[in-house]
Amino acid sequence: MAEEKGVALDRAQVKKAVQALQAFLKTKSTSDSLFLDDTQQISLLFTLWKIPKVAQTIRIPLPHGQRSDTDEVCLFTRDEPKMTAEQTQRFYKKLLEERGVKNISEIIPYKVLKTEYKPYEAKRRLLGNFDMFLSDDRVRRLLPSHLGKHFYERKKEPLSVNLQSKHLARDIERVIQGTSLKVNNKGCCCMARVAHSGMTADEVTENIEAAVQTVVAKLRMKGPVMKIIHIKSQTSVALPIYSSDLSHLDAQGSAEKSPQTPKKEGKAKKKKTEDVKQTAEGEEKKVEEDDEIPQLVPITTPSKKPKLEKPSKKKQLEKAPKPAAAKKKKSPSKLNKKTKKTDSKVKRKVPKVK
Repeated sequence: MAEEKGVALDRAQVKKAVQALQAFLKTKSTSDSLFLDDTQQISLLFTLWKIPKVAQTIRIPLPHGQRSDTDEVCLFTRDEPKMTAEQTQRFYKKLLEERGVKNISEIIPYKVLKTEYKPYEAKRRLLGNFDMFLSDDRVRRLLPSHLGKHFYERKKEPLSVNLQSKHLARDIERVIQGTSLKVNNKGCCCMARVAHSGMTADEVTENIEAAVQTVVAKLRMKGPVMKIIHIKSQTSVALPIYSSDLSHLDAQGSAEKSPQTPKKEGKAKKKKTEDVKQTAEGEEKKVEEDDEIPQLVPITTPSKKPKLEKPSKKKQLEKAPKPAAAKKKKSPSKLNKKTKKTDSKVKRKVPKVK
């Protein structure tokens, strides 16, 4: 499947990169490690040609287990009806023992998670105590609100398991020893854990080949997918094990230059004719509007003060001031009063004759 989509790994090159990485990790572990069984993760770094349109999580089964026996695994279960928290723990421990599951180190019912692990410090302690988390698929959707964002930032969110399955031991073993790749739609790089430093070179190479095949087959993308694939550990430099050619880019360019199919040509012609009609109609409308402008809108003259019209003779006569003689005549009573006053004054001035 990998070769069909253009990803052909060179096994010899992959093995050389794995041996070089293991040699580096051995020198690093002897100088810096405090524990004898300290193992480091080996991961694959995928670089895609395009950013995916939709986020996706890919489950990858591996031929060789990529987790050591010392890893601690925690299982979240649902609350059984008419049972206390201790009774549900005993019930699921007995169920796992009967089915032959030995990888689970602790079982936490949903009720205990809500009550005992509600504080922030308790959640951080729970996150640090275990290397992996599993959950019953019946309560998987209820866990994010009670776990918090740190589980998802550290990529330790619980993986769902069907506890009612007939092949429970096989399913849990596949989930624990397998891996998962999270492809998001925010970038073109993604990483998946594939092996650890305690494995042999052949086991690591087989895991790498299986992971690349499943990822290329399950990615929901058309055309060439992988651009570069690197292998790295937590403290090492990324070593390239695959680099794609640029031949597919030339093929895409030639396909774009190639003549169109008759259906596409017909569609293109229709679009062109429609565009020409729309432009012609728009021009006609513009011409009609230009013709109608002088009829609808009068030509405006420069703004000047309007000349005053000469007043007619009638208006002049009406507005002309009246002469003094035409004024209102004083009433005779007032004139008589004034004449009397003047006569009295004249009489006072004349001296009396003895």
